[in-house]
Amino acid sequence: MKKWNFLLLPLLALGVGFFSSFLVKDQIAAFAPLQAQIPLSPPSALFPVVWTILYILMGISLALVLYQQPSSSNAITIWVAQLAVNFFWSLLFFGKQWYLASFLWLILLWWLIVTMISVFYTFSPLAAKLQIPYLLWVTFAGYLNFATFLLSRA
Repeated sequence: MKKWNFLLLPLLALGVGFFSSFLVKDQIAAFAPLQAQIPLSPPSALFPVVWTILYILMGISLALVLYQQPSSSNAITIWVAQLAVNFFWSLLFFGKQWYLASFLWLILLWWLIVTMISVFYTFSPLAAKLQIPYLLWVTFAGYLNFATFLLSRA
């Protein structure tokens, strides 16, 4: 079962991400003009590529932890929590366009990622290091989210 985790967990994370984006796909397309006004905003086509990579890394990281410690309930709990918060951010930001609430939600996600990195490091330093791109991207997403909030108020 341990080796199957390296396939199943990335697929689970990808599935959660896909489902979240599917629920707001129309709103994502409508967001492009506002996104274009934000300095340093990457092209829209980059987002699904980056998120695909990050979801795969999320799954691989948990698989690495479970390979070392199959009964690590702390690692599983924090991984599920951050994935759930990640899922709902899209619904808040794109679906409801609650930009300030989604920014605060993103701060919670950022804290969960930092916590996940810390917990994962105790079992597998590699698993923790694989989450650094996720942390950096969510930090950048925080900038984009807050800039969107400011633009929407103007």
